[in-house]
Amino acid sequence: MARWPDALALDAADLMTDLSANAAIWFTADGYDPAKGLNGRRVAGESFLRGFFAHAQGDEFVSLAHRTADHAAFASLARTNGVTRPLRAVRLDAPAELAPMDVVYYPAPPPQQEFFRRAPFGAAAWAYCGITHTTATKAVMQAVFDMRVAPQMPWDALICTSHAVQQSMTRLMELAEDHLATRFAGAVLPARPLLPVIPLGVHAADFARDPAAGQALRDRLGIGPADIAVSCIARLTPDEKFDPFPLFLALEAAAPALAAKGGRFHLVLCGVFRDPTWVPIFAEGARQLMPSVGYHQLDGAVAAERKATLSGSDIFVFPIDNLQETFGLAPVEAMAAGLPVIVSDWDGMRDTVTPDVGFRIPTEMRAGARRPISACVILGGPTAIFSTCRRCRP
Repeated sequence: MARWPDALALDAADLMTDLSANAAIWFTADGYDPAKGLNGRRVAGESFLRGFFAHAQGDEFVSLAHRTADHAAFASLARTNGVTRPLRAVRLDAPAELAPMDVVYYPAPPPQQEFFRRAPFGAAAWAYCGITHTTATKAVMQAVFDMRVAPQMPWDALICTSHAVQQSMTRLMELAEDHLATRFAGAVLPARPLLPVIPLGVHAADFARDPAAGQALRDRLGIGPADIAVSCIARLTPDEKFDPFPLFLALEAAAPALAAKGGRFHLVLCGVFRDPTWVPIFAEGARQLMPSVGYHQLDGAVAAERKATLSGSDIFVFPIDNLQETFGLAPVEAMAAGLPVIVSDWDGMRDTVTPDVGFRIPTEMRAGARRPISACVILGGPTAIFSTCRRCRP
């Protein structure tokens, strides 16, 4: 089965291997610790730090943080990852002590105050390098505007995880610059920060299939040798991630062909319901829309369940089409596990899912307010939606 291309299955920090020095890390556990709440940016942050500790060169590792507790957490992560080089803590109120470090890595778009923090020491005292995750939230859009207002310099950088993100950031900066040009007629703005496209990466060995765990999962869920397990690892919220009903309909449509060969499809959703309201809606939707397909929901907050899901699956699906899905880390993890993937033809997946590793399925975006199909269940009840909505009717 196809695997994630080896050339890209690397932690982003691998790109620093040839440098003679590393960067200081602006550290807060919220940006790097999935235990604070499982989401893509924290998983990516943790993966980055692991790669950074393993491959960054230099004589020491430097943390820049608000609190002593943050420095202690950084030190603990470093030692857990085998770092034996010296660690140095720099307080935010003493940034001059960053030297000789001349780059500060920030786990999001650097906020305006960071550029003003640097200003008294000279605009070239150090460079900021931030990274994007979501791009359409109020906070991120405000940060991009503030960046163009602040003393940001052309040697600062904002890593874009996909070409779609780069286009989004460019457009946001254009809008900010249009406003500033109108507000301050004749003003000459400094150059934008660098906007390199660097995809997120994973440590591929972490996702190697565990045959025993995979078989145990199949046995537990009643998935037979002739059956096909289709899995998805994601937050299970239609407003934030994806509407499950089109996927249910697609699996039910495919079920007869597999049944003719003595098999059955099983859908394994390994994730977290942020809002428990959706739990019965997903289950009832599966019962009514894909009665021929097995439906299983696992706790995605449990690492062993995520590992077993990837190890026991035959196909990975990622039907995400939310505006905030700028990259799609889960399909990369699935490819590292050797799974073929079926994803939405959406944003970052256009960069990562090529024909040799999977399929991209066109999405539909309607003009005006877009309500997930399954949201109609809340408004009209399951019976109403399944019997009257032409988009959901079996």
